[in-house]
Amino acid sequence: MIRTSISLFVLMLFTLLAAPALVLAADTVCIECHGGQPGPLGEPVGQWRTSVHAENGISCHECHGGDPTDYAMAMSPDKGFIGAPEYADVPDFCGRCHVGVADAYKGGAHGQALEAGAAQCVVCHGNHAIQRANLDLINEEACSQCHSYERAALIRLSLVETDTMINTTEADLERLYRLGFAVDEMEDGLFNQRNSFHRIFHGVDVERVRAETADVQAEVGKISNQVAEIDTTIQERKLWGSAVLGLFILAGVIFLLVRKAYEEEERG
Repeated sequence: MIRTSISLFVLMLFTLLAAPALVLAADTVCIECHGGQPGPLGEPVGQWRTSVHAENGISCHECHGGDPTDYAMAMSPDKGFIGAPEYADVPDFCGRCHVGVADAYKGGAHGQALEAGAAQCVVCHGNHAIQRANLDLINEEACSQCHSYERAALIRLSLVETDTMINTTEADLERLYRLGFAVDEMEDGLFNQRNSFHRIFHGVDVERVRAETADVQAEVGKISNQVAEIDTTIQERKLWGSAVLGLFILAGVIFLLVRKAYEEEERG
């Protein structure tokens, strides 16, 4: 009876721990249907599987609507299916989730020239094989499809230092977390600054990027200073620990010498 109860408990625990992974791995009817089709109807599935959306469990219906559990209603407007947006509607389509980025885009040169065919989200990020946002997306090959690369290069240059600061600080916070320090508040602050940083370059204005990047650097710098203070505390603890250990060793050596001298005196 006890063994059966333990087995059931272990099975329940495994199920609970595995649940998130099972949810992410579970195919919707959209994926099951399109995944077996050739050509353009099936290609989005393979592309999506490599994307940051798939990595975070965001599937077809969360962008395109519809019922992901029912073949008959998967593409029903009654279930909220909206399909693929028109070219000029893409920023609003993506902006349902990426609100701050969409606002920055709309206020920038690309957004203001959208009706004339300027670049929108999928031109730079792709539509299904969307990768995690990074500075590699700003490159001569991509930007030169529409215009010269000079302004984009200046924007990228302004962003590199900030991107490095954010990544370095993120690694430092992970290190402190592994050491047992409470870093939740600092992580939340860095998360907010990373989001602000990602919004900056969607306005594609060099001077504005430089100014706003400086603001982000200042805030990330404050978090870096907190990390430095904790590192100083760690070093001080190590020094005090080494000093205490040294004193214990010295006390042990003195004790042994005194004991040896006492024993020799007793024998004499």
